[in-house]
Amino acid sequence: METLKTKEQFEQLKNEERVIFMFSANWCGDCRFIEPALPSIEADYPEYEFVKVDRDDFIDLCGELDVYGIPSFIAFNEGKEIGRFVSKDRKTQEEIEAFLDGLSK
Repeated sequence: METLKTKEQFEQLKNEERVIFMFSANWCGDCRFIEPALPSIEADYPEYEFVKVDRDDFIDLCGELDVYGIPSFIAFNEGKEIGRFVSKDRKTQEEIEAFLDGLSK
C-alpha cells in the first residue's frame, strides 16, 4: 500500500479513478488489528488504488475531511467522494469488504 507523502499528492490522487484513502497511525491498536488483512483486501479489490494516510502527518487534512477516528476509509472517484467508512470503532476485514462492495463506481 502506498503511503501519502504530501497534501498535493492527496489532491492529485483523489482526482484519479477509484482511490481508497486509509487513515491510520502507528500507535493505533485498531489500525494494527486490520493490518494483516490489508494485503488480501487489496488483492481482492484490484480496481481500487489504496493509499495509507498517517493521521499524525496529515492532521489538518483529517480535520478538513471530518476524520476524527481511525482506522477510517474514504473512497474517491475522479475527484468525487463516493463513500466513507469513518468511525472510531475497530473494523473487521468483513466490514471493510462490505464497505468496498457497497461503493458506487
